[in-house]
Amino acid sequence: MGKSILISVYGAEQICASCVGAPGSLDTYEWLQAAIGRKYIDDVIEYEYIDINQPPDVEKHQQFVERIFEEDLFYPIVFVNDELVAEGIPRLKTIYSELDKNGAVLQP
Repeated sequence: MGKSILISVYGAEQICASCVGAPGSLDTYEWLQAAIGRKYIDDVIEYEYIDINQPPDVEKHQQFVERIFEEDLFYPIVFVNDELVAEGIPRLKTIYSELDKNGAVLQP
């Protein structure tokens, strides 16, 4: 059994100003879970959603949320473990390749 993989999605209910036409962050979060669940055995994959307007009281989340605002990053932003894999509209190919690197197991 491989080690668990954490997928973190940072986002907000409001779509970012420069992301017109992009899906909302929560929609992206749910879509990612469905897409990953179809391709991988996802019992070692954990998901967390961080609302950038109400980040949890966790230092790494709060620091990153500050960076989103300071650098005006596009969101949703997706991490696989601590690797930033998507900013704005996520591309599954990039996320899948990071999951592969982290030892995610494909569905038989």
